[in-house]
Amino acid sequence: MKSEKFTVAVLAGDGIGPEITAQALKALEAAGRRFGVTFAFDERPVGGAAYDLVHDALPDETLAAAKSADAVLLGAVGGPKWDFLAPELRPERRALLTLRAELGLFANIRPVKMWPGLEDASPLKGEVVARGVDVVIVRELTGGVYFGRHVLSEDGARACDEMAYSKDEIDRISRVAFALARKRSGRVTSVDKANVLATSRLWRETVGRIAREDFPDVSLEHMYVDNAAMQLMRAPSEFDVILTENMFGDILSDEASQTTGSIGMLPSASLGAGGFGMYEPIHGSAPDIAGKGVANPVATILSAAMMLRISFGLPEAAAAVEQAVGSVLSERIGTPDVAREGWTRVSTDRLGDEIASRI
Repeated sequence: MKSEKFTVAVLAGDGIGPEITAQALKALEAAGRRFGVTFAFDERPVGGAAYDLVHDALPDETLAAAKSADAVLLGAVGGPKWDFLAPELRPERRALLTLRAELGLFANIRPVKMWPGLEDASPLKGEVVARGVDVVIVRELTGGVYFGRHVLSEDGARACDEMAYSKDEIDRISRVAFALARKRSGRVTSVDKANVLATSRLWRETVGRIAREDFPDVSLEHMYVDNAAMQLMRAPSEFDVILTENMFGDILSDEASQTTGSIGMLPSASLGAGGFGMYEPIHGSAPDIAGKGVANPVATILSAAMMLRISFGLPEAAAAVEQAVGSVLSERIGTPDVAREGWTRVSTDRLGDEIASRI
């Protein structure tokens, strides 16, 4: 433990962001009381909410707060309200992509886990679910098409988006995936489109070299992204750690979330060097349900648990939060997205209280 007090930059953002981050703060406070840790929450505007205030989705003060904190908790940004803005000014690009770049966050860790009690919520067949779902998607965050040049011709008749990667970018994300696999079952599936894309050929070559030279004890399989998407639905239990580039990881993790019953269940950690990270649910701002008290806060609460474990070095506190989530779900208490017949359907705020009370 590097300190008994940690500063968390809280960027609630748009849509359901403020509702779900509020529940994660309850969980962090409960964990702090139990384990003798103090948290200082530095709440700052970001995304469309910040644009409405100061005409900038990432104000300088917000970025400075994120850089000076021990970790960042992000809710969600964006929504159709701000679609009128130029692409480079929209919250999803100006706030989210800039934060990742400015904070040096290159590795996105997205655990996909089937929680006991949610089997009936999964769209997969019972025999597939029974074999288990426990996958970690390691997604590269700073390269690829999201950070390439984006050109639209003056007449609007032609557009071009650049997808670029360097060996160094592929090298460092590969090492994260292989090191993580060593702590699990020792299997990595590297996902690319090497039969079409030059970037994927470089990706496959570099990942293979890292595996041979530095991680011979880890099993490596290469798979095309279209096949990986199919296999995730057919047999998710066959995967352990999935390593992939930025856009493929974005798409595959959303698909994988549905194996667990709801995208509201999946946390993520975006990591840089030295353990610093930004923690957020993988879902968006969901403005259609904002303010209705039905948003699932579990992904954000589990993201806070990842923060406790990775950035703060508090594995026992993280486990306590995760166990509290499991306890509530085992009692069949949940928000409408996961609650089925026989469940107690509760609001976002009530579910946050239920989880915090069990930590």
